[in-house]
Amino acid sequence: MRRTPAPRSPVHGPGHRRRWVTTVLMVLALFGSTALTGSVTATAAPRAWTPRPAPMTTPWTDRVPVDTPLPEYPRPQLTRPDWANLNGIWDFAVTSADAGRPASFPQQIRVPFVAESALSGIQRRITQNDKLWYKRTFTVPSGWDGRRVQLHFGASDWRTTVWVNDRQAGAPHSGGFDAFSHDITDLLGPGANTVVVSVWDPTQTGGQAVGKQRINDVTPHPGGGIFYTAASGIWQTVWLEPTAPAHITRLDMVPDLVNNRLKVTVRGAGTSGHQARVTVSTGGSTVGTATGPVGSEFTVPVPSARRWTPDDPFLYDVRADLLSAGATADSVGSYTGMRSVGVARVDGVLRPVLNGEFVFQTGTLDQGYWPDGIYTAPSDAALRYDLQKHKDLGFNMVRKHIKVEPQRWFYHADRLGLLVWQDMPSMDLRTPDAAARTQWEAEYDRVIDQHRSSPSVVMWVNQNEGWGQYDQARIANEVKAYDPSRLVNNMSGVNCCGSVDGGNGDVVDHHVYVGPGTTVPDAGRAAVLGEYGGLGLKVPGHEWYPGGGFSYEDQPDAAHLNDRFVGLLDAIREVRLPRGLSGAVYTEITDVENEANGLLTYDRQVVKVDEARVRAANRALIGASRSPAAPVTLPVGQNRSLGVTTPGLTNRYVRHRDGAVSTEVVDGGSGALLKNDATWRIVPGLADGSCYSFESRNYPGEYLRHREYRVYKESGNGDLFRADATFCPVRGANGAVRLSAHNFPGQYLRHYDAQVWLATPGGTHAWDSPALFAEDTAWTVAAPWAP
Repeated sequence: MRRTPAPRSPVHGPGHRRRWVTTVLMVLALFGSTALTGSVTATAAPRAWTPRPAPMTTPWTDRVPVDTPLPEYPRPQLTRPDWANLNGIWDFAVTSADAGRPASFPQQIRVPFVAESALSGIQRRITQNDKLWYKRTFTVPSGWDGRRVQLHFGASDWRTTVWVNDRQAGAPHSGGFDAFSHDITDLLGPGANTVVVSVWDPTQTGGQAVGKQRINDVTPHPGGGIFYTAASGIWQTVWLEPTAPAHITRLDMVPDLVNNRLKVTVRGAGTSGHQARVTVSTGGSTVGTATGPVGSEFTVPVPSARRWTPDDPFLYDVRADLLSAGATADSVGSYTGMRSVGVARVDGVLRPVLNGEFVFQTGTLDQGYWPDGIYTAPSDAALRYDLQKHKDLGFNMVRKHIKVEPQRWFYHADRLGLLVWQDMPSMDLRTPDAAARTQWEAEYDRVIDQHRSSPSVVMWVNQNEGWGQYDQARIANEVKAYDPSRLVNNMSGVNCCGSVDGGNGDVVDHHVYVGPGTTVPDAGRAAVLGEYGGLGLKVPGHEWYPGGGFSYEDQPDAAHLNDRFVGLLDAIREVRLPRGLSGAVYTEITDVENEANGLLTYDRQVVKVDEARVRAANRALIGASRSPAAPVTLPVGQNRSLGVTTPGLTNRYVRHRDGAVSTEVVDGGSGALLKNDATWRIVPGLADGSCYSFESRNYPGEYLRHREYRVYKESGNGDLFRADATFCPVRGANGAVRLSAHNFPGQYLRHYDAQVWLATPGGTHAWDSPALFAEDTAWTVAAPWAP
């Protein structure tokens, strides 16, 4: 991948405060205080503005301030006390894509909500033939005199050009998911200043990273599938910041747990001849401090470091000072979490490890869409809400799916303790040309740079299901070299949709709907399930397009959804975890437009599942990875009979008759034929030697086999037959054994009305009935009726 250096800007004019005041102000700014920001006054008389009606209202839709939306400090890992938020009402116009600046701006838009959204007040379809224009005036606070003024954009999709007082600020920025800035000091005048921004966004018609965006109608409509409404223009906070002429631009922090230290690189602009001092503290007490060169790595001691984990997301405070001839030229605040990430063999199995220990990573696919703001959450509380629901539901991980959120989202993940798998947003599905590849790789570098110090981020996911795929192996190697402190996933869903596995990276990642599938580690990579689930439940009154929702498996009601979902989590814990699976991503945390497979509705008004029950299942899964139970083994090469454990039916055993398998009462007085039919030879699994197959005693070469849910005694060959005839044992109550289908983990042998079926927890067939499910699927491996 092409590596781009950190941007540098010409600077002049220092301004300082006493250090203790600076520290207090930086802490307050980090937590979202707006009282400390410099005031920015719009000089034009405001015109009437109202939002458009949202297709669905979230709990925050009607609470978004008109003039000060998203007022929180936008860059929590590099804080300064003085800043000014430019979010709010801007003048707005749309022209043809090739037009110059319009003579007038007849509309108004609420920044930073995209033009397609209701919260912007525009809510119109934007195509590759359009160009968006924004305009507002501001006055620089008088307290900033003598300092440089930086104009920051959290993100703007896609090609963004900025003018201040009719003079262009820097080069146009191409990219929809990375922050960028311009030093506008030399463009400013006294009093009111005018900023004009143009944005051209071709969405999927261009070659750039777009993620799930597609040019569609902006109001609810049928169709759309797994792709959603486009998000064009400014979609993250726009803000001003005064800086010294020599100032810090970025902190790269990598914990080194082995040596109890923090590796730090302080990057800056105008810093020739300067040194950097970094101090790590907690509760106001210094833990360690060190001084080193700007732009080069040095280390800060962190003795007896408290580990950051999902259960204890402890964060240290960090301060970086820029020093020149003993004086402090600049100071910034930050934070870090001391943790390590890697892959190691645990009990002979390749596993991802956090702080040297394996913990199963269970999370959801998080698309980051909102019915009112589309790409932009209506408030910081809303942004945090989805992450908090992950914690409430017992998850310890989230996969941010082909979108990159504002830095405050990562801040919330860091503080809440969620492991983040961060996708690089994909290009369109077609194979990209050379220009698109160069742009995508450069933007990916910037995304990594801007989030490389967040402790929650544990894996970079390069590509997804082959969308815009190319050079998978090379990219994985280069991302790993660029950030060796994290796991790299060369392709999520290597088994899906024409994708090509690069064969490298730290994990092999399958997508299985509904799942959980049979993913296993390979020679050099741990096994993860990058997507599974997709269980759907439409909630009347909470559908984006009523009647238009789809899922990978519709559920008739909440009871079935709960049973089915918990059944999947239990299957991962009971069957797939012992056989090498190390992480799983459920699709998905919320409904999104016409996708109805969320655990929450799209408007975040309804949690569809039983939170306590799902949390318990997730905690049991995580606990099983920390304290694995001894594997269940069966006596290979010996004859056994499978007895029913359901109370009142314990004299019944599995037997075959005319090819079909049922249960029947067997006792000492039963005939020889019945006893032979009820006896099975246990052999290594035909499809997986770590599981088992059951061969008929009196019909050698014929096995218990499920077919279309019913269970038969059959012979056969081929991969399908071998998989259908293989069962993996799971520990049941009171020494009993449950038998899970090898190729359908989470479906179990069950007797129902004297017949034997493959039953699914939460399934909709009669044999899936929840009544006595656990008892009916538990068997004794008893002495054989026929030796």
